[in-house]
Amino acid sequence: MTATWEKKGTNDGVLSFDIPQEEIQKGLTKTFNKVRKNLTVPGFRKGKISRQVFNRMYGEASLYEDTLNDLLPTAYEAAVQEAGIDPVSQPKIDIVSMEAAEPWKLTAEVIVKPEVKLGKYKDLTVPKQDREVTEKDVEDRLTREQTAMAELVLKEDEPAAEGDTVVIDFEGFLNGEPFEGGKAENHSLELGSGSFIPGFEDQLIGHKAGEELEVKVTFPEDYQAKDLAGQEAIFKVKIHEVKAKELPKLDDEFAKDVDDGVATLDELKKKYHTEIAETKEKAAQEAVEDAAIKGAVDNAEIVDLPQVMIDEEVKRSMDEFFNNMQRQGINPEMYYQITGTKEEDLKKQMEGEAEGRVKTNLVLEAVAAAEDLQATDEDVEKEIKTLSEQFNMPADQIKRILTTDMLKHDIVMKQAADIVTSSAQEEK
Repeated sequence: MTATWEKKGTNDGVLSFDIPQEEIQKGLTKTFNKVRKNLTVPGFRKGKISRQVFNRMYGEASLYEDTLNDLLPTAYEAAVQEAGIDPVSQPKIDIVSMEAAEPWKLTAEVIVKPEVKLGKYKDLTVPKQDREVTEKDVEDRLTREQTAMAELVLKEDEPAAEGDTVVIDFEGFLNGEPFEGGKAENHSLELGSGSFIPGFEDQLIGHKAGEELEVKVTFPEDYQAKDLAGQEAIFKVKIHEVKAKELPKLDDEFAKDVDDGVATLDELKKKYHTEIAETKEKAAQEAVEDAAIKGAVDNAEIVDLPQVMIDEEVKRSMDEFFNNMQRQGINPEMYYQITGTKEEDLKKQMEGEAEGRVKTNLVLEAVAAAEDLQATDEDVEKEIKTLSEQFNMPADQIKRILTTDMLKHDIVMKQAADIVTSSAQEEK
């Protein structure tokens, strides 16, 4: 095969290649054997027509299209390898010539990965990260546990305050008419939780059990139900109960109730201190690594990032997003209806992050090339074992899902990321 690559623009060009007659003849024979199985020709048993008779009756050219479709993927891949290019989109194939007894000549319009000019990617300085564990951090953790264990106690003839829970009946009206979904009975609502329309909860503060009142609100302009967005509404509300949170006392008994591994409140505080320190250390290290990678990307120059690469990453992200949604029983149509959005809205939302991920991958690939990073067969086996344990899947199943080339690429990308992050230093 002879393949040539001619650049037309920054990241696009034309790949010219041919398919030799030796491969064509093998392909024609394969196609003929498939076609003749279903042919009924006078004088021949079904499927037994000879090649010579077939060519005389139908012409050998009648086999060309199916043969080309069969041969093209392998031929194109071989041409890509020979030309040393890295396509990022499906090619637009054109047939130059398909003459009998001659190589078939074809061209492919191709978009390739952009050139990446690396800047500084080692010994980068990143912002200083906070690892200090304060007394307030521990107290906040205790308060969260205390709140989680709080009991709701009825308030007798006392007005509702922020943080209290009220049990209410309500019905909403637009222009004096009730609207769908605007009615409920014995609904529990924590005042100050922000779970209702803005302004609704505030108007219940100061009222007691047994009272009835009207609450006036305006639905937000971006409210998910489009027929209610921006509309003024009146809710008729009846308060059945007002309940206040009664927090448990912070003492040794509380500590033992929260964690049976401690005997005193001081022990619980020390344990929380250790856990918070570990969490902050992990978060700080991740922040350092993220900042280092971002620094390497910012220092690099990527020449005209092809839009097709961003589009492909957006598609991958959306597929992953809806696969996760599907596990919760939500399909795309349901999601768009619930959120009041469209497919284009979600694509636009994901595009910014997609561009960042594409640039990051390109820069890490450039680092891997600059450092001549390689993944060994031993590295691949270790990666398969790690993935098998992580996802609780048999190693053979991992191998069926991920090819060796895919695994080696992922390993090399991790190695490149480690080169960038391991040398990064925080500001003093």
